Amino acid sequence: LSAGAPFHPRLGDLALDLAKGGRIGVVVALPSDSSASYQLRPPSGGEDWRASSDGTTLRPVPARPTHATPMQRDAIYDHRAQQAALPVTVHYEDGGTCDTLLVLTPGQVELYYAQLAKVIEAREAAREHAR
Repeated sequence: LSAGAPFHPRLGDLALDLAKGGRIGVVVALPSDSSASYQLRPPSGGEDWRASSDGTTLRPVPARPTHATPMQRDAIYDHRAQQAALPVTVHYEDGGTCDTLLVLTPGQVELYYAQLAKVIEAREAAREHAR
């Protein structure tokens, strides 16, 4: 079990329960005078379980990334690390974003250079065909 700041989810929130091996559940009941625990249910249905009312075993479920887009900044090559870095924005299901770097080995740079050249050729051929 990993100790950390308690998470106190609201009714309907998704929560990850460390005491259940990282199992994810929907909070269907909150701790109250009549219940000393959270009650969770698998999102797709199934058997409910309980988590301690102090929230120490619960964690928020992060939104999943949907895609990444290149930022309008130059890629850089670090010759000491022998890798390239392309600034990208990662987009999440909940509408959030995060700016980070896509790190590529020299072999990956060469592979994507060849693949992008083919995409550019296909785009140009489609433009010519449309005229």
